[in-house]
Amino acid sequence: MGDLLDKISSYNLFNYLLPGVLFAVIASKLTHYTFLGYEIAVAAFLYYFIGLVVSRFGSLVIEPFFKFTGFVKFADYRTFIAASKQDPKIELLSEVNNTYRTLCSLFVLLLILKLYERLSVGWPLLERVHVIVLVLLLLVTFAFSFRKQTEYVKKRIKATET
Repeated sequence: MGDLLDKISSYNLFNYLLPGVLFAVIASKLTHYTFLGYEIAVAAFLYYFIGLVVSRFGSLVIEPFFKFTGFVKFADYRTFIAASKQDPKIELLSEVNNTYRTLCSLFVLLLILKLYERLSVGWPLLERVHVIVLVLLLLVTFAFSFRKQTEYVKKRIKATET
């Protein structure tokens, strides 16, 4: 287990594992859903996955919402790449940025989970199909994440062509 932890970057810890643990603990206090009580190895992977989902929601929903509303404005990607080569701290600052976005996502998802819990009281069918809903939402989330990551790879390739 120690070798595995050595290979996990600080970025992954702060953007996946920490939000996953926080989500599990807060969700268990805020709702009747529980993500606690697993043996340590299973819990670590579960929390990492939950954090990954939280991070992807931030990338796919929170970031575009903040861009659309003008709450945040991004630099051009080519400019970001060029500036990162001259100032390595920009990459670190970008990672910190992503951590804040993930934490925003965490709190939005906790509110959505609480809303889902409340809605399922009035509509018992929601409680019976929650696993199907979850799997479909995860499929959509990771399909769009794949598409977004592919676009980043293409942008990175284009930025190095000139």
